[in-house]
Amino acid sequence: MSFNYRRIIIKIGSNVITRADGLPDVERIAHLVNQIAKIKTQGIEVILVSSGAVASGRSLISVSEKSDAVAVRQLLASIGQVKLINTYSHLFEKFNILCSQVLVTKEDFRDRLHYLNMRNCLEILLQHQVIPVINENDVVSVTELMFTDNDELAGLIASMLNAQALIVLTNVDGIYTGDPKLESSSVIQEVNDAGIDFASFVSSGRSQFGRGGMITKSTIAHKVAKLGITVHIANGTKENILTDVLANKVIHTRFTPTKKASGKKKWLAHSENAATGVVKVNEGAKTVLISSKASSLLPVGIISIVSDFKKGEIIKIVDEHNKTIGLGLAEYGSDKARELTGQKNQKALVHYDYLYLQG
Repeated sequence: MSFNYRRIIIKIGSNVITRADGLPDVERIAHLVNQIAKIKTQGIEVILVSSGAVASGRSLISVSEKSDAVAVRQLLASIGQVKLINTYSHLFEKFNILCSQVLVTKEDFRDRLHYLNMRNCLEILLQHQVIPVINENDVVSVTELMFTDNDELAGLIASMLNAQALIVLTNVDGIYTGDPKLESSSVIQEVNDAGIDFASFVSSGRSQFGRGGMITKSTIAHKVAKLGITVHIANGTKENILTDVLANKVIHTRFTPTKKASGKKKWLAHSENAATGVVKVNEGAKTVLISSKASSLLPVGIISIVSDFKKGEIIKIVDEHNKTIGLGLAEYGSDKARELTGQKNQKALVHYDYLYLQG
């Protein structure tokens, strides 16, 4: 059986389109573009999240090894991003396809207004048959502002745009039961069990060029699948990988999606780093919140306000042992929440529609 998706996110890792010498693999990029053009003719909308700016920059300028590493990364990314988008633009042009550049930072996802602006921008591009090429804005994103890597970014975009699938291309065939170099290891072809501890068998060795190892990929894939989106992790260095994955003709790892989540909850699911306030709830409230019944967070279940927040900000909800159980949007500020703590028949601090539980 093949997969019938209407909208897919394709994430191309730096280890797929960078040669062993650290320079861009233009032939590989061209082959991927050819496949994307073919996919597009089937009426599937494609959003591309592509690494590779630093490698592209390396092909244009030589930098002294003595320079500051962060500054060098910014330099290479800034020069290389122009080259990378030009490469894509030139290759897509052969198929009369327009592509556009969208550079984002983590900050763009923290604020609901920014988030909606970005979503609107991507939707209008797709309406006009344009392929958005998205990358992290490495020029301004340094250290704590960075995404874990482009896998995290691709997961955010997939949930933001309600895609049916996210295809993550890396340089191995998928997630293995052990070190991919060992013959005893095999590819896990389907993941649908929430209880898998990937860290126990995924090799944590980082790929040569990327920031994100397989553990990161597994964790993000799992989170995205829980939001109702299928995730495929496949080997981007194989011929015809994209068309073969969609036709289900190649061995790779597929995370089967579970429940569907609303747009607001999808946004909240990725917002843990953006949470300002922290609210501690009692066991009773915890039990109600994590039960299958839809319920809001009421003041009666709150023990204490651990850190302050304003109305409309994202807050983290923790249990009596300080374990995070969910995230929500505050209906009012921490001052009012303190006044109402423990009281019955009061307005919900977090309405069910704006509550995401991590279960």
